[in-house]
Amino acid sequence: MADTVTEGRNIDPPVQLEPYFPPAKPSLENLNAVCVHGNGRPRYPASCLPSSGYGYIRRAGTAVNRVEAWFSQCCQRGVAQGDQQILCCAKQAWETALSHFCIEEHGTMTLVHECCEKKGEERWNCFEKQAPNPSYQPLSGYTAPVIPPDRIFTWDPNTC
Repeated sequence: MADTVTEGRNIDPPVQLEPYFPPAKPSLENLNAVCVHGNGRPRYPASCLPSSGYGYIRRAGTAVNRVEAWFSQCCQRGVAQGDQQILCCAKQAWETALSHFCIEEHGTMTLVHECCEKKGEERWNCFEKQAPNPSYQPLSGYTAPVIPPDRIFTWDPNTC
């Protein structure tokens, strides 16, 4: 089967997204991979997804695109200093991206993702347990296209 992500064709979006959604919660254990391998993890440009149907897949792909763009922002030296601040920024980016995903899920007329039905730490724990790539390993031979975030993320260092 051809690879939707690397070839940009509309083959089977759910199969292509499953290994990467939901993204794992950033931690000290995976922070280096979050920052170093960002360009090696898939992105989901609109051109690789069907224009109709697959609403959940489009929302999940958008969440992945957002979190990866925002991780990149956190990992750039000068935005956050030191592993603890970078981790705080990455966690905020992760929670913000998944919060937007849940808002979008609740705005549909379909069943929402089960983690979006939970609140607070229960929600984050649910997403964390379902994360298929907790170590943020890259896809071999893949270089992500640049997809600018559709929303602005501003890290609040006062929450660290």
